Amino acid sequence: MDPLIARLGLALAIGLLVGLERGWQERDAPDRSRTAGIRTFGISGLLGGVLAALANALGAVSVLVGGFIAFAAIFAWYKAREAAHDEDFSVTSVIAGLGVFALGALSVAGDYRAAAAGGTALAAILASREVLHGLLKRLTWIELRSALILAVMTAIVLPLLPNRTMDPWGGFNPWEIWFLTVLMASISFAGYVAVRILGNTRGLLVSSLAGAVVSSTAVTLALARDAASASNPLPLAGAASLAAMVSLLRVCAVVLIVEPSVFASVGIPAIAAALAFASCGALLLARDSGGGESSGIARNPFELGRLLLFALLFAIVASASAGLAAQFGGRGLQVTSALAGTFDVDVSVLSALRLVKQSVPVETIGQAVLGALAANAIGRLLLAISTGPFRFWLPLAGATLAAATAGTCAMLLLSP
Repeated sequence: MDPLIARLGLALAIGLLVGLERGWQERDAPDRSRTAGIRTFGISGLLGGVLAALANALGAVSVLVGGFIAFAAIFAWYKAREAAHDEDFSVTSVIAGLGVFALGALSVAGDYRAAAAGGTALAAILASREVLHGLLKRLTWIELRSALILAVMTAIVLPLLPNRTMDPWGGFNPWEIWFLTVLMASISFAGYVAVRILGNTRGLLVSSLAGAVVSSTAVTLALARDAASASNPLPLAGAASLAAMVSLLRVCAVVLIVEPSVFASVGIPAIAAALAFASCGALLLARDSGGGESSGIARNPFELGRLLLFALLFAIVASASAGLAAQFGGRGLQVTSALAGTFDVDVSVLSALRLVKQSVPVETIGQAVLGALAANAIGRLLLAISTGPFRFWLPLAGATLAAATAGTCAMLLLSP
């Protein structure tokens, strides 16, 4: 088949796809009452492809430019008449028509794969009108600011940072530290969005699991406070156990994303401990008598102050871990990871994973990650003891002990 015919077919298909969505939106309108439907959009895409082919054949890009200007003028004029008749101020269909023409031209004169992806994305955006408008109604200023902060962090700040180590031990790389800070905040933001979409009204289980993606320590603290006034704290202890499970699984996901080679040393013990937490949590939740829910578990992870504090702590721990590892070997790294993990397991884990590039053995880094997980579990338990009642923290202590036992047994089975 002639490649030009296939590309023109793609240009037509892009127009038909967008026209199908536009026609479905206006399917109840009387005949001949709308400027553009499935046929018009299909022809618009094909017209863009034909003019691009003529421009290539004649070696005159002015053919395509002039055709686009003429198409835009005619299409906009007809849509203006329709808008005046319907008292409609939406310009979406005009922009969609121009986009279809341009994508049809791109499918012939440029990268046809990009044109196909663009056409699919355009149709999907047009079909998501209700979803996007509903999202805007639920979106708060804090969440909008978070999206802007993320954009600035990734598109402006990250490219400006030097991508090289700036300390004698090779631990402080501004670009890597900022990149991993953004990565962790993005993973946590996914949990925050889950809480916002599902809502705490879906129950203790959903709010605890989703909140734990943001911070299992925050979940434990919130549940411990609720347990102080609860008639039956056992389900709350079960929810805290499931939050600890999510924390372990989240660390496993981070290890797979950042340094997959370390997962062989961390994965099985961490998953075994997560299964123990899950089993204990399910047993404790079975004692639920229909009690209340936890509230205020998840916080927006893109709060600028907390984010900068995370990056600062990460930089300090990364430099200290590299320095101690260079001075004292694996033992120094494990001590640093355990101390940092007590306060923030993400900082500790990411600092340890970065040392793979410094030729630290993978097994040593795996032990440091497991030590950080153990220290973080102990820190959560101490927080529960200091905040919650006896009937809350004692079952959680039992679940933590069971998880530690399961993880230790799995680690011993893996060791030579």
